[in-house]
Amino acid sequence: MPSFQFKTPPRIVCERGAALRLAPLLQGRRHAFVITDAGLVRAGLIDAPVAALRKAGLRVTVHDKVEADPPEHVVLAAVDAARVAGADCVIGLGGGSSLDTAKLVALLAASPQPLADIYGPQRATGPRLPLIQVPTTAGTGSEATPTSVVSTPDHQKRGVISSLLFPDVAVLDAQLTLALPPAPTAMTGVDAMVHAIEAYTTRHLKNPISDALAVRALQLLDRHLGRVIAQGDDIEAREGMLLGSMLAGMAFANAPVAAIHALAHPLGSHFHVPHGLANALVMVPVLRFNLPEAGAGYAELARALNPALHGASDGEAAEAFIATMAQHVAQAPMPQRLREVGIAANDLPMLAEAAMGVQRLLANNPRELNQTHALVLYTQAH
Repeated sequence: MPSFQFKTPPRIVCERGAALRLAPLLQGRRHAFVITDAGLVRAGLIDAPVAALRKAGLRVTVHDKVEADPPEHVVLAAVDAARVAGADCVIGLGGGSSLDTAKLVALLAASPQPLADIYGPQRATGPRLPLIQVPTTAGTGSEATPTSVVSTPDHQKRGVISSLLFPDVAVLDAQLTLALPPAPTAMTGVDAMVHAIEAYTTRHLKNPISDALAVRALQLLDRHLGRVIAQGDDIEAREGMLLGSMLAGMAFANAPVAAIHALAHPLGSHFHVPHGLANALVMVPVLRFNLPEAGAGYAELARALNPALHGASDGEAAEAFIATMAQHVAQAPMPQRLREVGIAANDLPMLAEAAMGVQRLLANNPRELNQTHALVLYTQAH
């Protein structure tokens, strides 16, 4: 039995309509700072949760300036707004960018410190404001992780990684995800699958609890992704996706992701490709690249998804697993090649060089990957 530690949020609420019952979770706080994006405000998705908070007697300030892959200046503006408002608790309500921003607002509004000084693991200092995270997509699992990813002015994606960033409560309310269109449903769903796969095959900190969570996450995601793409109002399938996403988040919060994410990061920071789509575009080439070292793990995942493969060899099962993941991507209503998102062939060397800057993730990959490999993989994805 390996020695390991496992960390996760102290409380998880998974219940339809739970977003309308946030006030009792705030334990007497008086002023909630709700962090979201303008699209969710326009869609009216936050109206009912905010009204319920106000009905319970809380003051509420809604900050809807979050951007995808949140830039530093957007995060710092949200911190300033929370301080000016005098908020005493933070609620992240939205996709991964809103949740990541909420983490840093809860921290920096209570404990001012230069953002540039806390990139990396366990460099932040507390305390922080009470934090509740309410995802509206089933993808990032950010409600269950201690990481906030920020886009820097030099086109890097840097992570603040600290146990302080675990929320006090993660709230899973699948009703908030019913209106998500097919394309972002697919992108975020594949993102969650990548979290589970990379957590299960990571070189560092893999442990029995992360393994169990990754397997169960992938089973849920594999079973329900096609259903929610085809019929977005299938509440049971939406619940399966939301739970699978969170379980994958719990897994990779402890057993970190690797080369798929490392190659995806420059696509977001340089070309603003949505994070889930970026992962989907490079996933299959990286899975094939890792096959010599990760084949046994892929075979185990394949058998967890399809018991009929228990009689197959590891090689056959691993190939079947990659084929299953490739099918999920191919059937999803989203771009399939890098060239379809505006990336030219002459951009690939720059991307390969940029990916080498994500060593904190490349170090976890089951197979060593250098800049030449990265260029080949981007070319395969192009």
